[in-house]
Amino acid sequence: MSQSTSAPRGAGGTSSGTPGHGGKGGHWAAGGTMFAGVLLLVDGVLDIIKGIAGLADNDVYAQINNYVFKFDLTSWGWIHIVLGVILALVGWSILKGAAWARGAGVAIAGLNMIANFLWLPYAPVMAIISIAIDAFVIWALCTDRSGSVI
Repeated sequence: MSQSTSAPRGAGGTSSGTPGHGGKGGHWAAGGTMFAGVLLLVDGVLDIIKGIAGLADNDVYAQINNYVFKFDLTSWGWIHIVLGVILALVGWSILKGAAWARGAGVAIAGLNMIANFLWLPYAPVMAIISIAIDAFVIWALCTDRSGSVI
């Protein structure tokens, strides 16, 4: 009389034994992806506000002399508005579950990170906040394995 025993099954029907970590990537990664979508929306709105401020008044941001990547504030304003609209659209698409949105989110967050790095002398605190948001977004979207990687 032999009895077969099986390992206890964790949440989500896997035999990982770790509660709350089902399937491919677990609930933390899925929650991170949702949070990344929200953060992209917020970062997009912040970029639009930065852009509008740059267009509206040239005295809002610090005046920079002899900076390699110096553009007039009108140019930076339009750069931030365009990036902000794209960030918000991609963030909304991530929340809606669009298949293309994860890759686009990583790409646009990377572009926004570079733009904010170049923007650092004009508004250091806002630029660092946006860089930190973009770094988390890239991490969250790259660690979620709920769908195909390529």
